[in-house]
Amino acid sequence: MSAPLAPLVFLPGWCVGRTPLRAAAEALNGRIFDLPGYGDAPSVADFYAAADDIAARLQPGSTLAGWSLGAQLALAVAARRPDRVGKLLLVAGTASFVQRDAWPHAMPPAMLAEFASAVAADVEAMLPRFVGGFNRGDARAKAVTVELLRLADPRPSGPVLATGLDWLRDVDLRDLAPLVRAPTLLIHGAADPLMPLAAAEALAALIPDARLAILADCAHAPFISRPEEFLAAARPFLND
Repeated sequence: MSAPLAPLVFLPGWCVGRTPLRAAAEALNGRIFDLPGYGDAPSVADFYAAADDIAARLQPGSTLAGWSLGAQLALAVAARRPDRVGKLLLVAGTASFVQRDAWPHAMPPAMLAEFASAVAADVEAMLPRFVGGFNRGDARAKAVTVELLRLADPRPSGPVLATGLDWLRDVDLRDLAPLVRAPTLLIHGAADPLMPLAAAEALAALIPDARLAILADCAHAPFISRPEEFLAAARPFLND
């Protein structure tokens, strides 16, 4: 008799909440943890404290999946609490969201600062631009943008959104990535304009037991843009 599969937990991305991930999580028999300050989850100001809080809620040996900002949190959990993470799935992940020394595969910090100011002024006006922007280059860009906006949860508070953007500005996981001991799969859209493919390639090279699955003509939300291809990449890794 085969052993039961480890629990699978997904961490969502910034702003749009859990619902865009729901179909993929259900198809893979997983559950979703809200990010701090979203839904009923309490706010946590510090990124690493948030990662530790997530780790404390995981069963030992869980499979942890994260999308975008959720992928950064998942990476931090796996590196800091290897007992909690048996496998790691990073969707549209990166070690650093903004450009830094020796890390050009990212957004210029000034562009993120401008975006953060616009979000603080009117997040509802900015959300379609944000979602449309990260779908640029996707063969189904318009349809994916419409679907994501339809599925997006009610926004958390302004301070919670600002905290997430602060994390994207400040967090650099290049030193933590080599500490990950869990087998890791990165699923990445070849045309992702927000987390460029080069960032995923560089991150995969930093993690000792990682491989990268690239989805062609796909941008930042492969589970919406290419759901069957996404599941076909994830299932063998999760069920192995």
